[in-house]
Amino acid sequence: MSVIDQDQFRKDFPEFADAEKFTNGMIDFWAGVADSLLNVSRWGDIRETGIKLFVAHNIALQASNVKASKFPGGVPGQATGLKSNQSAGQVSVGVDTQASIESSGGNYNLTTYGTTFLRLSKIMGMGGLQL
Repeated sequence: MSVIDQDQFRKDFPEFADAEKFTNGMIDFWAGVADSLLNVSRWGDIRETGIKLFVAHNIALQASNVKASKFPGGVPGQATGLKSNQSAGQVSVGVDTQASIESSGGNYNLTTYGTTFLRLSKIMGMGGLQL
């Protein structure tokens, strides 16, 4: 049984509607990891949102690995950072990556889902907790 409703996840994040590319197994796996990591007493009513963002981030990264493995010589799991410059011929484009990343965000900065998740997790972790 999934921690989150897969159909509702796909409605909330329609970019993951392709169940062949983004399988139910991928969703269940990462939802299970998030279920173990996200403390309900910290996240409260938006815990499911946190789980969905965590899942979206991780299946986006996982899909990149699957894609890489389908090309001859492709190696899944290779870490890459954010691109700040790209050139084609005499045209070059640069972007300010600092504007879109979270400080000390690690791999969460590799997707917009990850940065949103990280922002929320920082908010949920603020303040004291009484045991």
